[in-house]
This record gives sequence, structure tokens and C-alpha cells, in this order.
Amino acid sequence: MQIYSAIDLRGGQCVRLQQGDYAQETVFGTDPAAMAQRWVSEGATFLHLVDLDGAKAGQPVNETSIRAIVQSSGVPCQLGGGLRTEEHIRTALGWGMTRVVIGTKALQSPAWLEEMCGKFPGKIVLGIDAKQGRVATQGWLEVSDIGAIDLAQRFQHLPLAAVVYTDISRDGMLQGANVEAMAEMVRATRLPVIASGGVTTLDDIRRLATIPVAGCIVGRALYEGRLTLKDILHAVKK
Repeated sequence: MQIYSAIDLRGGQCVRLQQGDYAQETVFGTDPAAMAQRWVSEGATFLHLVDLDGAKAGQPVNETSIRAIVQSSGVPCQLGGGLRTEEHIRTALGWGMTRVVIGTKALQSPAWLEEMCGKFPGKIVLGIDAKQGRVATQGWLEVSDIGAIDLAQRFQHLPLAAVVYTDISRDGMLQGANVEAMAEMVRATRLPVIASGGVTTLDDIRRLATIPVAGCIVGRALYEGRLTLKDILHAVKK
């Protein structure tokens, strides 16, 4: 199971939100590149970046911080948040991204996602952010009537790298991962599933690893020192 250290960017700073609420923001660092270097020094081998400003604006915003992270970290990075055109994808990959995460646009335009997967095979991750099993869009500001599993199954024939499945009701809340929902997604789709939202304890890590999910994104628990990458990686190896 691949562990992804999360770096959420807003206004050029490292922040974490609670349940995707922009009004419930905690700033954890003013130097994203330094934060990336910290996680790599502690064992991170892949970084998960989210452009929160981009998610709201519908286009990439934090270019300077993103480029600095790529240049300083030396590990693969994937980026989500506001990537809604072919030009956005090309731009992000041009910044050195290994993969890009597409969420809102996939729901809005399935044909477009299929076309992009043909042009960028293995470079696109489907981002499914859900609340009570329903897909949220527009930077989590809206909840649709589409089921998360239905969306994953709709696209599982495409050459996607993975699906990042986030339970936004738990994201940033330190209430534990929604292991049951993640297991349901793994059973329902052929795509590799990366779990996100609420990971708080080593038991969360162990339970996700036994599903098994392909990866796990860890954010606030790392920033607040409730978990260390050393302990997480040791637990995964065991």
C-alpha cells in the first residue's frame, strides 16, 4: 500500500480544511517546498498535492508553490484541484507532475474524460469525493445525486492510474477512516483505490492495508503529530 503525504495549498501556504469547508482552515506552514522536504526526509515516496484555490477557481492557481514542491522534493507528485481542460492537464504535467487528479469535470463530461485518458494514459487519477455515498463537486461545495460507486464503475474501462476516494464527512476531522466505504469501493471496481479522509491512527492504516487498498492519503494526522511517517511505513511493511 502506497502512502501519500498530503500537501493542501491555499494562498501559497500549507493548510488543512475540515470537511472541505474553506471557513474551517488551519495553516500548518508558509513554505510548501520546505514541508515537502520534511515529509521526504521522514520517508515519503509520493506526495498528494491539492490546489484548493484552483478547486474553487476552476483552474490551477498555486503554480509557484507547486513548482517549488516538485523541484525540491525529488519524489513523484500528483495534483488535484481545478484541472478541467486539456490545457490544464498539459500544464500540470509540464510542471513535473507524475499524475493529475480529475474530479468535477469527470462528472460533468464523461466523454471528455475518456478522450483525456486516451491522450494521457496512466497519467490521470479519477477523484471521487463523496458525502454519504454521493459525489461532491466544485471543491466540495455541491453534492450531486450520483453515487460514488456508480461513477467509478462508469469509468473503470478507461486507462486510469487509480481512483482517489475521499469521504469528505471525515476529511480533516481525525475521526478515523471510513474503512467500510473504502472496502465497498474496492469490491465494486477494477481500478486501484487510494483511500482518503479521516486517517487518524495506525489501526486505520492496518485496516485499510488489509482490504487491501492500493494507497492511502494521510494529512492532518501527520501535521498534528498524531502519526509519524516512520510508524506508518513500519505498520504497512508488517
